[in-house]
Amino acid sequence: MVESKLEVRWSPQQISGWLVGEFPDDPEMRVSHETIYLSLFVQARGALRKELTRFLRSRHTTRRPRGHSVMNGQGQLRATLNIRERPAEADDRAVPGHWEGDLLMGKRMHAIATLVERKSRFVMLVALPDGHAADVVADALATKITELPQQLRRSLTWDQGKEMAAHARFSVATDVPVYFCDPRSPWQRGSNENTNGLLRQYFPKRSEIAHYTQADLDAVAAELNGRPRQTLGWMTPSQALDRAMP
Repeated sequence: MVESKLEVRWSPQQISGWLVGEFPDDPEMRVSHETIYLSLFVQARGALRKELTRFLRSRHTTRRPRGHSVMNGQGQLRATLNIRERPAEADDRAVPGHWEGDLLMGKRMHAIATLVERKSRFVMLVALPDGHAADVVADALATKITELPQQLRRSLTWDQGKEMAAHARFSVATDVPVYFCDPRSPWQRGSNENTNGLLRQYFPKRSEIAHYTQADLDAVAAELNGRPRQTLGWMTPSQALDRAMP
């Protein structure tokens, strides 16, 4: 039933709501929209079901879900890909397009999402004016990552933070798999950890960051991407990314 509605371009939210009204006395015909997203993503070690996901109208939804979790009772993320399943080309930084991500926290739990490309150390910052609930983060990251050309959208590595509980939603929207680090293993995202340290020059701990616009964050990212790095042979991240492009 879900597949038939996806094929006529119903959104997962529409399908979930319609099933309740269509089958009010049949609990077996209930499914949350997040479960639909997960079922599209978690196929054969994370491969997307192209024949169905191509019918999804948009990476954004007009209604953001409330109260739906994709975490189990122990607070662990569900249906995830471990960092050990990440392609070898990401591990050895052989090709561009593999990213590391995290949240940079400020005063009153406001946050900025940070993305660092592993080969070039190129950074992108993502404003989160609507908070950092999982669905909000998934949509904001999807919007930012799809600004990139296809060859720069290969994977994303994140820690075990619950802000990425909607990772399947992000992957359905972008065709980018998300790999998760082991608990309490920040060195598995070393490029991002180092970049977050650099960003504290601009956004000190416990400082107010809610007023920064996306344009402000783009300007900070451009400044960082224009700094020469010893690890890049004194090229800037922008230069390194340009050189790595086919």
